[in-house]
Amino acid sequence: MQIKFHKKFAKAFKKLSPDLKKKTIEVIEVFTNNPKDKLLRNHTLKGKMKGKRAFSVTGDCRVIFEEIDGYVVVIMLDVGSHNQVY
Repeated sequence: MQIKFHKKFAKAFKKLSPDLKKKTIEVIEVFTNNPKDKLLRNHTLKGKMKGKRAFSVTGDCRVIFEEIDGYVVVIMLDVGSHNQVY
């Protein structure tokens, strides 16, 4: 799996608290090893975000991403609270 980070993701990541940054990195490592791990709650999005997916970092923090060719390439698009990313 090749993971790429969109500039919007990088900008949002910089704004996270140090604890949330650490947790996000840990969860991305879990995602890299198994994108279908039940802890991630990986799910498809609907409406204006159709075609994208999301997984949970914490109860309120989400990572929005796009997967290409069955997780061969993953583009991390955004990270933040539920209200910030949707």
